[in-house]
Amino acid sequence: MPKNISHRDLVNKLRVFGFEGPYSGGRHPFMICGEFKLRIPNSHNGDISRSLLSEILRQAGISVRDWNDNKKG
Repeated sequence: MPKNISHRDLVNKLRVFGFEGPYSGGRHPFMICGEFKLRIPNSHNGDISRSLLSEILRQAGISVRDWNDNKKG
């Protein structure tokens, strides 16, 4: 299970996996990898919870093992 993470660290780590952005759009910013658009939470003072991070990883198709190992999937 991934641990809590800051918004900045989330964006930086998603870039390692090939995502570009974040771009503003609608209510939430998003990042793009190829044709796939991934919505991410707005930046705020607190960390992103483990449960929300797990959902983001599921939608992005990144395994927890790859995320923790910081490898491309």
